[in-house]
Amino acid sequence: MAGRATGTNKDVTKERRARVRKVIRRLKKEFPEAECALHHESAFQLLVATILSAQCTDVRVNMATPELFRKYPDAARLARASQASVEKIVKPLGFFRNKASNIRAMAKALVDDFDGNIPEDIDELVVLPGVGRKTASVVLGTWYGIPSGVVVDTHVKRISGLLALTESNNPDIIERDLMEVLPKKEWIEYSHRIILHGRKTCIARRPRCSECVLLSVCPRVGLAEDL
Repeated sequence: MAGRATGTNKDVTKERRARVRKVIRRLKKEFPEAECALHHESAFQLLVATILSAQCTDVRVNMATPELFRKYPDAARLARASQASVEKIVKPLGFFRNKASNIRAMAKALVDDFDGNIPEDIDELVVLPGVGRKTASVVLGTWYGIPSGVVVDTHVKRISGLLALTESNNPDIIERDLMEVLPKKEWIEYSHRIILHGRKTCIARRPRCSECVLLSVCPRVGLAEDL
């Protein structure tokens, strides 16, 4: 019984790898330039913006960060900022008190433990206040080009499920499933392209399947037949 299960798992993995190769090729044609949507000019700014993007759209974050980065362009200055002044800037983003507290604490930890520099190691990044694995992977992948994992946001979670690349709803398991079938060199840009695809075509409540470049390779798992 154990042998049959292992064989089945291998077959599923092989099928997923074949499908994801086609997905990658088509998305590269559709989105040849895949970049992070969060505006930033440094690793520090990207880290701050990513923390602020939790349960918030990138568009809204990009509206708030110019003033934030003008006043606090680096970790040292943000670490010295008052809670009230930061809250005032990030208030439109929701959960603003927690977010203001997190980015200030993160900045202080950077100053105290890393001389204000962003570490290039995921284990060091995730110990910073407000920084989880997803946030760390965004910074490492986007700024440093280090494929430390696959960023699983709402688009990646939903569309990877539709594509039958995972059967889980747990972001940690989804990431492991994707890391198993994606070539490591594609870990970073896969997420960027899936996010772009989710915004343009595979829209959650009104997917444009007839216009989708992935239609012929997408099992559309869980999607109503009439869509």
